[in-house]
Amino acid sequence: MAGNEIPESWDDGADEVVAPVTSAFSKFNVHAAEFVPNFSSAPQQAPVPAAVDIPLETPAAVPAQKKIPEKSGGAEAKKTAEMRKENSQPQPLISQSVKKDIDVSEPYADYEDMEIDEPVSESRARPVDEGPKKEHLNIVFIGHVDAGKSTIGGHVLLETGTVDKRTLEKYEREAKEAGRESWFYAYVLDTNPEERDKGKTVEVGRAVFETEKKLFTILDAPGHKSFVANMLEGASQADIAILVISARKGEFETGFEKGGQSREHALLAKTSGVKHLVVLINKMDDTTVNWSEERYNECRDKLSPYLKQVGFNLKTDVFFMPVSGFTGANLKEPVGKTVCPWYSGPSFLDYLDNLPPFPRNIEGPLRIPIIGRFREMGTVVTGKIESGSVKKGDQLLLMPNRISVEVLQVWADETEVTVAACGDNVRVKLRGVEEDDVQAGFILCDSANPCKTGSEFDAQVAIYEHKNIICAGYKAIMHLHALQEAVTVKKLIALVDKRTGKPDKENLEHQFPRLRCVKAGQLAIIRFECADGIVCMENWKDFPQLSRFTLRDEGKTIGFGKIVKIGDKN
Repeated sequence: MAGNEIPESWDDGADEVVAPVTSAFSKFNVHAAEFVPNFSSAPQQAPVPAAVDIPLETPAAVPAQKKIPEKSGGAEAKKTAEMRKENSQPQPLISQSVKKDIDVSEPYADYEDMEIDEPVSESRARPVDEGPKKEHLNIVFIGHVDAGKSTIGGHVLLETGTVDKRTLEKYEREAKEAGRESWFYAYVLDTNPEERDKGKTVEVGRAVFETEKKLFTILDAPGHKSFVANMLEGASQADIAILVISARKGEFETGFEKGGQSREHALLAKTSGVKHLVVLINKMDDTTVNWSEERYNECRDKLSPYLKQVGFNLKTDVFFMPVSGFTGANLKEPVGKTVCPWYSGPSFLDYLDNLPPFPRNIEGPLRIPIIGRFREMGTVVTGKIESGSVKKGDQLLLMPNRISVEVLQVWADETEVTVAACGDNVRVKLRGVEEDDVQAGFILCDSANPCKTGSEFDAQVAIYEHKNIICAGYKAIMHLHALQEAVTVKKLIALVDKRTGKPDKENLEHQFPRLRCVKAGQLAIIRFECADGIVCMENWKDFPQLSRFTLRDEGKTIGFGKIVKIGDKN
């Protein structure tokens, strides 16, 4: 078969193709020495195999570059030769301009100051939010059980776009299957299955929403009297309290009468440091109310004297408004004149958005009372910054155990930031401490200016309600910032005049206290002793928010006070 001619039959050309291949393989040296691998340390030279004459096609050799004669290239040939000579010489690692600034005689002198660009992983390379630019406020929903706190909170999150309609439709189907059709708004904040089944908030729910001017964190506190301790945890972090009152016939009376949680929650909010109170008269769309102005005025007029007695200024600290948490009336958009012609005030979100700025102690020493802790690739603590600011890389002190820790990461309301300031609810990842070594009530503070600690302290206490007298040896539970501590009355120092606010000098100057007991309605200076040893606290004049406390006994609030002096057993 010649050239590229196609044979009439492949069988005819088979011999012509096989013949050269057979002759080529016949020339292999089949008697060559067998190759045996050698693993000894000293390498041995392998025997050179006999040459095998195999006619193989070799690739076309690359033609060598011809030397351009000088006469034909002229100046161009000279330039080409010089370039080849420069490329053949090794280039210096340091340019001459840089070499002048480095002392070559001491090659390690400047290594500590040199920055090396290391490859950054994808997780480290992601942009970090610098934190919210708007003012951050914490609002806590308080009030009697079934007043509609979680429903209002869920509807607010829907109106502000925090929760989308598809998620809400899913909650509506789940509530309908459980026979709780009107509870689906509450499912947004009540994420616990137990809370959804019983319709009662147990733990403090948290969510974030944003308005045109401010950033808000919702703290949905439980309304049942069995979970007042959890309610106090939420109230201690709040800037504004939202007291939700049910206008439905019978429900308002139950919540406000003696023993109702509407009264106790208003008192606890004030004693926890909340300075501004918004009273939402809810369920105005109910058939027993039907947006009645008379019913609204009745609820307002009964609440006002009690709120004034608690310590709120009705003109500057309290604001009333009618709403419907289920329909969303007067939450984002003002209620229509056809529905409620007698109300001309702002809507709930408009009122919050136009509040004046709250004072913050950003320049003060850092104070973060720890509310909770968990483990997530390290120890993470949660709390609200009561003073100062925290940033990544800070060296802090964890009190009262005086453990030195380093800040690895900071989150403000689920967003990773580099700096968080006073008023933010934060999660902080720490290095240098284990999860088991951290408890609620510890304080993360500035190492140069740590918080005060002690096992004994003197406090000015107002006895709110107690059926018996209080004397030395009395025991109660103290709720101080995020701390719950059993305390014992060690000494009754003196009574305090309510009009002047000054203690009785006769008792103070006497070597042995003449005050034997304190009863409800009295104000006294009392020395307490902590049952579990040293705890974190502050003086009223230095940090008011970390010195307020509430006393509870047998499930009831018996008094509240402020720390005026910190000492120890000695």
